[in-house]
Amino acid sequence: MMKKISARISRRYIRVWQRNLTVYRKTWKISFLPPLLEPLFYILAFGVGLGALVGKVAYHNSEIPYVRFIAPALIAVNIMYNAFFENTFASFVRMYYQKTFDAILATPLTLEEIITGEIVWGATKSVIASFVMIVVISFFGFITYPHGLLIIPLALLGGIAFGSIGMFFTGIVPRIDIFNLPIFLFITPMFLFSGTFFPIENLPFWAQKLAFVLPLTHLVKLTRSFSFGVMDFDLLWNVGYLLLFSLVFFPLAIFVMHRRLIK
Repeated sequence: MMKKISARISRRYIRVWQRNLTVYRKTWKISFLPPLLEPLFYILAFGVGLGALVGKVAYHNSEIPYVRFIAPALIAVNIMYNAFFENTFASFVRMYYQKTFDAILATPLTLEEIITGEIVWGATKSVIASFVMIVVISFFGFITYPHGLLIIPLALLGGIAFGSIGMFFTGIVPRIDIFNLPIFLFITPMFLFSGTFFPIENLPFWAQKLAFVLPLTHLVKLTRSFSFGVMDFDLLWNVGYLLLFSLVFFPLAIFVMHRRLIK
């Protein structure tokens, strides 16, 4: 299936990406605020509030302030949110209400190129938001350079992974309000139990195994490692998981969207 899909994708998908970028440039000030203010709110809430109660957290045989532990995880969560919500709610609106996909299909572009452009655009928003958050968090000294710069290409990979599964849900939900189900059953558990707010080692054994199935767990570990400048070969497994996740859900997303739109 992957070979058949790739044969119908050319560089023309960039036109879809450019179309979304043009729209984004008209509303960028609104889209720019969440990644700018969100880390500040979290750092103030957890650093001044909960951080004072928790104190320090064990990480790589050392103890670090709690706020420094969660700061990189906020970048990972932001990568997930930007790609997933762009390729669910925003893509659904373009597909169903604005009929943008129908209009583009009247051009030489294929459906595969349209969906690819949408997913790449979702990943691009993750990269933009991650860059803003890295700049903000760097002022607090929570990013180690030059390793921290690896978060930028990681945001692209994570954005494609979560954008692909977001587009997969877009292809199967009958109505826009049904997105509440994957958000409640998939996104929210990852937000809470993927090592974002506490070490996975604190979970029961069965919950630890379940956490490693969740893609956000691997994204959090990578962002945290890059932020602290901790590099080891185990990270290759986390990168490989995100690559495999993307290779599975990217063609699945195109398949379900093809089944939905091509009668």
